[in-house]
Amino acid sequence: MLPALSAVLGVALAAVPSPAPGVSSAGTSFLTAVVITADQPVHVDAVTGDYLYWSFRADAGQRPEVSATVALPPTGDRTGSQSWTIEVFDGLRRRQACVAGEQSPVAGTDAEQVALRCRLRQVRSWAEPWDGDPLPGTYYARLSSTVLPERDLGLPIRVDLTLSEPTGDTGADQGVLAAPLVPDNKPGRVLTAAPTPSAEAADDGGRDWLPSFSSRWVWTAGGGVLAAITGLIGFAMTRRRRLS
Repeated sequence: MLPALSAVLGVALAAVPSPAPGVSSAGTSFLTAVVITADQPVHVDAVTGDYLYWSFRADAGQRPEVSATVALPPTGDRTGSQSWTIEVFDGLRRRQACVAGEQSPVAGTDAEQVALRCRLRQVRSWAEPWDGDPLPGTYYARLSSTVLPERDLGLPIRVDLTLSEPTGDTGADQGVLAAPLVPDNKPGRVLTAAPTPSAEAADDGGRDWLPSFSSRWVWTAGGGVLAAITGLIGFAMTRRRRLS
C-alpha cells in the first residue's frame, strides 16, 4: 500500500510544474531587456534615475498585467517627492494604453515605497494595419522615475516586479495572425572579402568620366545656344552707337 501511495504522490509532484527561477537583473534599453515569464519573481537592486527594462511574450486572448513595488531610499536621504511610471510597449516599440492600475503615482517625502500597476487590453489575434491594438508577440515593460530632485539621483532602491497573464474573453476575437509582432530589423550582411570589379567596369577604357548620351545633352546644348543669342541681342540693343 505504501509503495503504491508513494508512486501516486511522485507522479502528482512530477505533474506540477516547478516555479521559474527568480530574476535579479534588468536591462537598460529595449535591446538589453531581461526576459521574464508569468508569475516569475523579479527582485532588482538599482538606483534612482535608472531606466529598467524587461520583456515578456503575450499570446492572443491574454490580458497581461505588470505590477511593481519600489522600495524608496530612506526618508532622511531624500529632499523631495518622486514621480514614478511603468510603461508597456509592443514589439514595434508602440506604447500601449493601460486600462487598469496606477501607472504614474507620486511618492511623498515620507513614503517608504510606491506601488505601480499596468493592465493591458486583451491581446487580439489579428487587427487592421492602422489599429494600435495589442497583438501576439514580444512586449517590453519599462520602469523609471520621471520627476525627482536632482540631488536625489543615484540613491539606492529595490524593485519587486510580477507579471500575470490571465485569459480574457477568447470567444469575442476571431481571426489568425500570420506571424508574431516583431520589429522588422534588416541590418544587412558583413562583407568578409573585397568585392571584385565587373568585366564592364574593367573594359571601359578610362571613359567612365564621360557620361552616356541622353536628352540632357540636347537640353544643355540648346540652352547654351539660346543664351548666346540672347546675349548678342542684348548687347546690340544696349551698346552706344558712335557718332561719325
